[in-house]
Amino acid sequence: MARRRLLLPAEWDRLLSAPDDERALVQHYTLDLDDLTLIARKRTPHRRLGIAMMLCYLRHPGRILDAYEEPPASLIAFVANQVDAKPADFVAYRSRDPSRRQDIVDLLELTGHQPFDRPLFRELTAWLLSIAQVNRDPVALATILVEELRRRRVLLPPAAVLELILHQTRARAEQLLHRVFIGDLQPDHIARLDNLLESHEDAGLSLLAWLRQAPMSPAPRNLLAIIDRLEKIRAMGIPTGMSTRIPGVAFERMAAEANRMTVQHLRDLTVQRRRALLATASIRMGTDLTDAALVMFDKLMIMLSRRAENRADEKTLRSVRDAKAHLRTLVAACRSLINAREAGADPMVALEKEVGWFRFMASVAGIEPLADPGTGDARTELLSRYASIRSFLPVFLSAFHFEGGPGVSSLLRAVALVRDLFATGKRTMPDKVPTGFIRRSWRPFVMPGGTIDRKAFEICVLSELRDRLRAGDVWVEGSRQFRDFESCLMPRPTFEALRADGALPLPVTDDAVTYLTTRHQVLAQRLRDVGRLAAAGELPDVDLSTGELRITPLRDQTPEAAQALARAAYDALPRVKITDLLMEVDGWIGFSDCFTHQRSGRPTDDRASLLTVILADGINLGLARMADACRGVSIRQLAWVHDWHVREETYAAALARIIDAHRALPLAAAWGDGTTSSSDGQFYKAGGRGVGTGDVNARHGNEPGVSFYTHVSDQYGPFHTKVIAASASEAPHVLDGLLYHQTGLAIEEHYTDTGGVTDHVFGLCHLLGFRFAPRIRDLKDRKLYLFPGDEAPSSLKPLVGGEIDLEHLAVHWSELLRLAASIRSGTVTASVMLRRLAAYPRQNGLALALRELGRVERTTFTLDWLRDPALRRRANAGLNKGEARNALARAIFFNRLGEMRDRSFENQSYRASGLNLLVAAVILWNTRYLQAALDHLAANGTDTKSELIRHVAPLGWEHIGLTGDYVWGADPLPENGLRPLRRPISILAA
Repeated sequence: MARRRLLLPAEWDRLLSAPDDERALVQHYTLDLDDLTLIARKRTPHRRLGIAMMLCYLRHPGRILDAYEEPPASLIAFVANQVDAKPADFVAYRSRDPSRRQDIVDLLELTGHQPFDRPLFRELTAWLLSIAQVNRDPVALATILVEELRRRRVLLPPAAVLELILHQTRARAEQLLHRVFIGDLQPDHIARLDNLLESHEDAGLSLLAWLRQAPMSPAPRNLLAIIDRLEKIRAMGIPTGMSTRIPGVAFERMAAEANRMTVQHLRDLTVQRRRALLATASIRMGTDLTDAALVMFDKLMIMLSRRAENRADEKTLRSVRDAKAHLRTLVAACRSLINAREAGADPMVALEKEVGWFRFMASVAGIEPLADPGTGDARTELLSRYASIRSFLPVFLSAFHFEGGPGVSSLLRAVALVRDLFATGKRTMPDKVPTGFIRRSWRPFVMPGGTIDRKAFEICVLSELRDRLRAGDVWVEGSRQFRDFESCLMPRPTFEALRADGALPLPVTDDAVTYLTTRHQVLAQRLRDVGRLAAAGELPDVDLSTGELRITPLRDQTPEAAQALARAAYDALPRVKITDLLMEVDGWIGFSDCFTHQRSGRPTDDRASLLTVILADGINLGLARMADACRGVSIRQLAWVHDWHVREETYAAALARIIDAHRALPLAAAWGDGTTSSSDGQFYKAGGRGVGTGDVNARHGNEPGVSFYTHVSDQYGPFHTKVIAASASEAPHVLDGLLYHQTGLAIEEHYTDTGGVTDHVFGLCHLLGFRFAPRIRDLKDRKLYLFPGDEAPSSLKPLVGGEIDLEHLAVHWSELLRLAASIRSGTVTASVMLRRLAAYPRQNGLALALRELGRVERTTFTLDWLRDPALRRRANAGLNKGEARNALARAIFFNRLGEMRDRSFENQSYRASGLNLLVAAVILWNTRYLQAALDHLAANGTDTKSELIRHVAPLGWEHIGLTGDYVWGADPLPENGLRPLRRPISILAA
């Protein structure tokens, strides 16, 4: 059976052929003095050029130049110029075969090159084995192999031989990984792994399929279902430490592969491979189910607390409404008492006469519940929901081992106490109960009259446990999301070694005193400048005269001529179906090649199916309905392509290719230089099966949903997107897009709206080298902070809120650098650390230090914002570009009423990535055609100055057919690769 080719012929050609670009020619084929001395021994020009070309090919690509091979003309000309010959002389050399053969023998002896043979085949296969365990990408492996052959001065064999080495190496590396991974498993472990493919006793499907189908919507019964599955995994007894037996990259790859395989597919594998994949799947499912249970616990507590708050508010309103009559009676009674006292009459007689004693007593009794401290308190309502909490509380606490530092020791003792009470069936609380963790607001409920109320105690324990899990003060063994804070950071010895070598990947000094001195000077200068301008009334569009900060809002500055130019340009764009647009963009840049197979690393041979899958994600149609709307593909084809070729990393690589291609277009430079960006969230309502997993955010109303948080460059390119909960703060995710995109953009300045602003983000952005410039809605309420001893000018004193704690900042400077270095190096993501630091209690030193640093940078930024209208305009323009991009995204994501109906976070991420890829493809297509339209307009005398072009955004979609049948196979394009413009363009007045 013929092996499937790992590399396409074009890929082998790039590796084994001589380059023809100028830089590569200079790098590889510049002859030195010794080379020229050797070549000069040949008397005729054709002999000199011939032996020079043979020498060049021996060095790079590393093989003998075939007698009938046509080297690049640029290479022949480059070499001929060095050896005093003409390019035509090479034809004469190739026709003299005896001379050529003798030159080959002489050159091989001179350069020390050796032929490729069978022993080298075995040696190189073994040498490449360790690399192939970590990196299975065929192109990367082929590149490494060819480079090693060149280093050893071994003549490159044919591509078929190199392909065979790759096949054997990859197969042996995989077998070795599998053997090492499961080599120490006991027979009972192996039996339990094999049992994963057998039918589950109650579910009517295999045990593995049942484990994979854990419910995700927050509900007590679903939390119990997740824990039930987790206990099944734990009962298998597969040692979690097995994951350290092989490289982490290999383990992650095997786990991802196992997750994509169906039960039937796994049954068809060889025994060793099947058991290795099942073992990785079981370990990964244990971690994933642990995280899923803890996340669901978090959501359940939020949901129950929210319902309790709503119920408390409703009861309070109802009580006030019902008590109005009693209040009127009491007001009348009080008024009669006051009047009687002032008139010197008997108050009791007046009360009896005006109101009546029994009516007065009834009103007091009716209004008395409103004076109860528990009335209107959500905790009272939460206690009334104890039955719901009790349904999962014992199982949840017994399922996990909670750990933490000294600061949460009281809470951990309380957790252990509650767990033991349920385990032993005891009803009464012990004499000594840990209470140090109980907040003041909870004490009236937990300890009424000095005794412990067990129900309130248990709910208080859960509430505090949820908060400390979020903060990272409490961590869980076996969890990835809720692990120890210290384990998230770069190992301390590694950090200290990098710091000692001056190799920290940060743009700030590692000396706290030097840093703070420099920032003090900058901030002091800003204070003087802004104070001077404010005193002279010269702050542009800023008013501080009343002691309150007022900034005049910016107005739309789009000239009418620019609007007319945009209309004329878009009128000329050809109408195109979304399928043809995708095919066209892919034909230009080949972004579909980025969607490589999970195992082989090859792009798909079925490009139409891949583009159909991307389109199904992007327009929110789904695979089943897309199969009905697209002729020539079945749901099975689409599902297979989606399972094996579509991943977050392939979406990111394809998006990067589109963004980089767009960045290289001349028109993109009219909108910006690619150094600034903005980010914003876009809410999508949850519907159908997705309702249960959606989060409610008051900003978006009472309907659940999720947000797609997207970063957009100043050239309109949406270079990063991710799914976040609608209830989550946007601020922790600001840095993720700046750090983890795969494009060539070098962002220096970033804008957000108020939702992305915290002092922690200000501080971390500065440590990582980004200028954070948000448009803050309530800027007048954000106080300035000064260095100790500094005094603000009189006009700015109302804005000052306090002093920077320099001592605390200096003490924790090393840990701040370690945090930033860990994020920059990818040890942990910025969003994870920012969420944890934001949730930390007030006494956490690192969180406080980052806040103090953020106050320094936010104060400096605020002063810049006041004195620099250009900064305000840049931020406003950047955010407007993001909002305009959101309008295009909303138009594309139109199916299913624009609702998110996927339950799993993975599928929601695919929807977000597919949508962003489509938006980026539309922007690239629009930009190329807008360039053609603008060139045509300019040729016909229309004014197309850059000041006007920068207002013509590539975000229109009226000319794009988004609905209808989705048919692939567009008509061939003209030679220039562009469709003809739609109609003659009317000339605008210059």
